[in-house]
Amino acid sequence: MINMQEIIVNEDEEKNRLILVTENGKIIEKYEEFKEHERLEGNIYIGIVKNILIGMQAAFVNIGMEKNTFIHIRDIIPKVSDETGNKNELLSNYDIKKHIKVGMPILVQVKRDSTNKKGARVSTHINLSGRFAVIMPNENFITISQKIENQNEKDRLKEIARKVLPDGYGAIMRTAAEGIDSSLIEEDMKKTIEKLEKILKEYQTCCNTEPIINEPKIIYKNEGMVHRLLFDLADMYIDRIWTNKKSIQDEIKNILCEMKKEYKIKVECKEENLLDMYDLDDQLEKLNNRKIWLKCGGFITIDKTEALTAIDVNSGKYIGTSNLEQTVFIVNKEASIEIAKQLRLRDIGGIIIIDYIDMEKEENREKITAILEENLKKDRSKTQVLGFTQLNLLEMTRKHMCSND
Repeated sequence: MINMQEIIVNEDEEKNRLILVTENGKIIEKYEEFKEHERLEGNIYIGIVKNILIGMQAAFVNIGMEKNTFIHIRDIIPKVSDETGNKNELLSNYDIKKHIKVGMPILVQVKRDSTNKKGARVSTHINLSGRFAVIMPNENFITISQKIENQNEKDRLKEIARKVLPDGYGAIMRTAAEGIDSSLIEEDMKKTIEKLEKILKEYQTCCNTEPIINEPKIIYKNEGMVHRLLFDLADMYIDRIWTNKKSIQDEIKNILCEMKKEYKIKVECKEENLLDMYDLDDQLEKLNNRKIWLKCGGFITIDKTEALTAIDVNSGKYIGTSNLEQTVFIVNKEASIEIAKQLRLRDIGGIIIIDYIDMEKEENREKITAILEENLKKDRSKTQVLGFTQLNLLEMTRKHMCSND
């Protein structure tokens, strides 16, 4: 049986908050957008190279923000692989000074927003995401979302992409494209390609016109949170969207009309605090807790650092049976299910290290890995489980949901 889901878009004086809720009122995804902090991720700029760090094979680029952005040689040289990009490239083979010079204009896209300590991270690997595909100029790769497993469907989507893409363009076919009529996918891809071509044309015009641009300029502003998430979520089993502002209701209806979904999803406005629905405030408060209790009596703790997120599994109150290995396995199993849930709820991205309770049997470690992977399939974001290290820690990665799938 398919659980229909609801989206709640609640706006207050400080922020917009979008929450995806299941039919029984449980939050499964949560996103916040603060009005005073403009999100840059996805924006495309003509930036100006300010200085080059030769020893780091990196540079700082001015895009008109308070802090200069950071770019690495990996994000400048062409991608060599559709799976690993430039991750495995030997960087000593490259000289960043041959690719960029101080003062030159450079087309960049913000890949990671700035923090209190660091400026944003940018890349010359530009892409635009449509509803069914991510389009990439200067690439020759066509890749399919890992969540699409049927080989016939993969082949069909690749054939559609080959038919639509101009020379020198690549694409990532998104999960939402699975099973969709080819004409709709082609229409969506063509619209995205047109947007990209306008961006590239404006960049070329600025670089070929005298005097050459010497000030940063934004040439594409990413859609707002509501627009981006509706494009991602409307093809899931969404039957109703609630909002507390008439203006947001109108915006949502326009987006759904653009997607030809206006008759399939109800959009209702209730001018009050929607967080009172389903006791959402209580659920949201628990999302800030470091410790999360498991049904068996064990618990996990989640600690974020700048470099990674560390998750620790503890037996807590659970004493189990006389079989220690089985007791440990039960706690680790429940923890795996909860960890997958919390990663999605909190939108935790980057490197994640899980310190499970030690298991002696290799077959139990394999079972725990399989349980974690199975529960991660519910996550719309891209995840990769790398397995246990020699220190018995499980390594995995996850992309923030603001990234493309």
